[in-house]
Amino acid sequence: MAVEFEPMIGRYFMLEVSGKSYRIYMEEAGRGIPLLCLHTAGSDARQFRHILADADITSRFRVMAFDLPWHGKSNPPKDFRNEDYKLTVHGYKAIINAVCSALELESPVVMGCSMGGRIVCHLALENPAYFRAMIALEGADKLEPYYNLDWLYRPDVHGGDVQAAFVSSQVAPTSPDEYRWETLWHYMQGGPGIFKGDLHFYWLDGDFDDRSPQIDTAACPIYLMSGEYDCSCTPEHTLATAQRIKGAKTTIMDGMGHFPMSENPALFKTYLMPVLDEIATIT
Repeated sequence: MAVEFEPMIGRYFMLEVSGKSYRIYMEEAGRGIPLLCLHTAGSDARQFRHILADADITSRFRVMAFDLPWHGKSNPPKDFRNEDYKLTVHGYKAIINAVCSALELESPVVMGCSMGGRIVCHLALENPAYFRAMIALEGADKLEPYYNLDWLYRPDVHGGDVQAAFVSSQVAPTSPDEYRWETLWHYMQGGPGIFKGDLHFYWLDGDFDDRSPQIDTAACPIYLMSGEYDCSCTPEHTLATAQRIKGAKTTIMDGMGHFPMSENPALFKTYLMPVLDEIATIT
């Protein structure tokens, strides 16, 4: 039997950001409106494989998903042994803007999950005229830490196992077991200290609740989508964020957890398609 290849194409490119050079891995599929996907803390762009393989989406959107530096198949900088990884608002925005510039994206849509759902609002606040729309999956403008980050980088604890354990409760109990464990497997493979470094942004450096009312959704529409079973970015956090961002469109997704695109892709599609349909009409 002939091999049936999935439609996405994976490749590498060099990215210069703030004086450092990174070898970045990305996958893409489709043509049309640019749709840039941002993965969660401690994971990588494999979370979006179902979006990349969906012809209903890629028939109208050029879907791209890349691994942040230090994540997945993207390298850390060459001198990484001399520094501790720590993601900041400034650094995160610089990477995304550099990727958009390198790929020459015009009026892209950015869809990020968790910490990716947080940063899209920063981007909309900073440069609303450039982006076509933002989709914040499980993204709130402020969250409080709820477990001790020191457990994520200890010599007597297996980092991958504890990372998967911490996020396992954020998957909806109704999500298919196959995809639950696929999502957790991504966390089991993260580099040492990377999840902890991402959570510096997610829990400490990335809050913008005091600036949320400044976001102009007329210039850059924002869609907030959160799962009913998400115990990290809870529906309450999402609804509170929506109250602060005038004009934000909010969906609480029944049967979904913190990783909608990977934990239950078929159900997530039923929520995502109406949003994409609406975005496609934006001129």
